[in-house]
This record gives sequence, C-alpha cells and structure tokens, in this order.
Amino acid sequence: MTSTDMIQAEALPPQYGRDWAPVSPGRDGRDAGPGRVAVAVYAEDIILHSGVVQQLRHRPEVELLTEDEGGKAEVSLMVVDRLNDTVVGVLRRLHRSTSSRLGLVVGQFETGGLQTVIECGVAAVMRRSEADQDRLVRLVTALANGEGVMPGDLLGKLLDRVGNLQRTMLDPRGLTLSTLTAREAEMLRLVADGLDTSEIAARTSYSERTVKNVLHEIATRLGLRNRAHAVGYAMRHGLI
Repeated sequence: MTSTDMIQAEALPPQYGRDWAPVSPGRDGRDAGPGRVAVAVYAEDIILHSGVVQQLRHRPEVELLTEDEGGKAEVSLMVVDRLNDTVVGVLRRLHRSTSSRLGLVVGQFETGGLQTVIECGVAAVMRRSEADQDRLVRLVTALANGEGVMPGDLLGKLLDRVGNLQRTMLDPRGLTLSTLTAREAEMLRLVADGLDTSEIAARTSYSERTVKNVLHEIATRLGLRNRAHAVGYAMRHGLI
C-alpha cells in the first residue's frame, strides 16, 4: 500500500459493526508484545473514532487492531454521542459475534439505558467528558482482566435496582441473585462460619437430615469439594 493509499484508507469513516482503526499494530515502531491488550475501536463517525485512537495509539499497554483483525480483539470499545436503537443493535451484534469484552464510551447517557447496555453485554461505561488517556487505558485493562467499570452515580443506581429486585421479586420467593435459594445461602454461610451439621440444624430449625440433604445438593450442583471450597464460594459471592 502506498502512502497515498494509506491516507485515503485512513480518511474513510468507520462503519458500525466493523473493526476499523487508523493504525496497525507496530506502525508506531513497537512490535505487538505480550501483556498488551488487543483493542478494536468502533464509532459512529471519524471524529469520535480518531479521538479515542489518538489517546490509545502510543500507549504500551494497548495494541490497536486493523479492520481485518476484529476477531482477535480482547476488548471492543464503542464510541458514540448517545445510546440509540442503532447503537444497541451494534452492541448486540458484537456481543453475539465476538468473544471480546465490550466497553461503551458515550457523550450523553440516561440512567434508563443502563439495563439495556448490560443486557447487550457491556461491562464498562465511561462518559466521553471523562475519557482522558489514562482513564481509557484503565478501562481497557479492567475489561481485559474481567472487571467492570462504571461511573459512580450509575453504579449507585444499578445497586439500587439490584437491591429493589432482590426485595420485591426474589425475597418473597425465597430466591437470591446467585444460584442459591435463601435457605441454601444461609446454610452455606453457616458452614463458612465453622458450624457443623448439628449446629446448623439448631440454628436454622431444620433437622440434621434436611441440613445434610441441602448441603449435599449445594455441593453437587456447584461442584464444591469440601468445606474450604464452600467457604471460598461464599466469599466470592458475597455471602460472608
């Protein structure tokens, strides 16, 4: 490709659902090395796309992918002005067709769209006004590590929604947001506290036989090998 062709290619606006980036890995003189996160950037116009790419292109933590390398992305960033039906459609398509973790960098974001983007597989949301170079890199790194990122006000609203769901829909049915019923969660919590079968029976007012059956069901369903494994599960899921 000649330099003229390169300029023409870089002048093309990015297309929704396509992996377009104005740099190739290593074009800035650095070879793609271990530990760098492979990132695909999607945007609704070239200005939004270029802004994020310029922030990331010289960071050693990031490897920007070319149009033909979208399938290799560990992280896909969607950069938009606002959430609308077109953006939601692209997010859903990316969620279905790629294994990358999805992040959304958005100009205006209504809290009512939070549930929608979560259902689309988005694990991180950042407002464009806050998207400086370091924050973008932290977002990309967090996504690559399997973590989520969300503005504090949105996180608070999400937790409120989760709490309301638990109180109004799940608690009356003896269910929790984990794979455990309320009774199972309580018994597992008591196991983690060091209680034996008879003590759990006394604490919960169930027979020892019922306690054994419940704990056996939990262990079988969740693949728990022993009490230490049960304690680890309880800690990871916020039961203790």
